[in-house]
Amino acid sequence: MKSIFTPEAHTEIMSRIEQLDEHKQAQWGKMNVGQMLYHCQFPLHIILEKDDYNLKPNWLINLLFKKSMYNDKPWRKNVPTVPRFKAKDNKEVSVEKPKLIQLLKELHTHKDRSHWQPHPSFGELTKEQWGKMQYKHLDHHLKQFGV
Repeated sequence: MKSIFTPEAHTEIMSRIEQLDEHKQAQWGKMNVGQMLYHCQFPLHIILEKDDYNLKPNWLINLLFKKSMYNDKPWRKNVPTVPRFKAKDNKEVSVEKPKLIQLLKELHTHKDRSHWQPHPSFGELTKEQWGKMQYKHLDHHLKQFGV
């Protein structure tokens, strides 16, 4: 699995985001492209320590899902998400896309950091695990919209 911390993966993800516009249709799921761009900001807020969204450690979630967050196996379509991360209202691509791009630019400035705060649900993660998890999440949703 690629890591968002490598220049190649970062550039790839940014390029794919740039291809999105309000006319892109989801190939699965319930979100429109604006809602997806909004949704993808939440995990970046967590890694950048902007908010932990009051997520709590859960041994069952850790046991069942932690490794799947950053392993090489793609996520299946329509995986449930944390309710707090769902966009309930319509979101404008022209508003959400620049916010997501800015968060990714900010994250990339931290690519050489060696220590990261524990994930609020999954606990301690290495830099490699954090980077793969962020890439995997973004890749999953970009594929959802065919980019």
